[in-house]
Amino acid sequence: MNSPNTKIASRLLLGAGLVFAGISHLTLARKEFRAQVPDWVPLEKDNTVVYSGLAEIGLGTALILAKGKNRRRIGKVAAVFFAAVFPGNIAQYTHRRNAFGLNSDSKRLARLAFQPLLIAWALKSTRL
Repeated sequence: MNSPNTKIASRLLLGAGLVFAGISHLTLARKEFRAQVPDWVPLEKDNTVVYSGLAEIGLGTALILAKGKNRRRIGKVAAVFFAAVFPGNIAQYTHRRNAFGLNSDSKRLARLAFQPLLIAWALKSTRL
């Protein structure tokens, strides 16, 4: 991801993915996302899904529209967001909750490997 065009395309793809995921939180996949909310979160599961969906829409939009030095800051915020929602993926695995086609322990465990990749993607695609 050394070429400027590759970085731009990667950042735009990540931003679009976040916007799509955020919209999915509010519409088509709302029930699926509830399966990822850990029981210890002090909010109602549906509210947590809505708030995280709005955050994803905002972050995705920011990644798409950010200029110059702000891109790096937004990339860091996105990386922190991906780290913050990781406990939801862990809860889905440990509580054996089926969602998004993750209907076996091996599939849910494999999903855990993708969160660090999202963190790296957010940081690398926004590096100046």
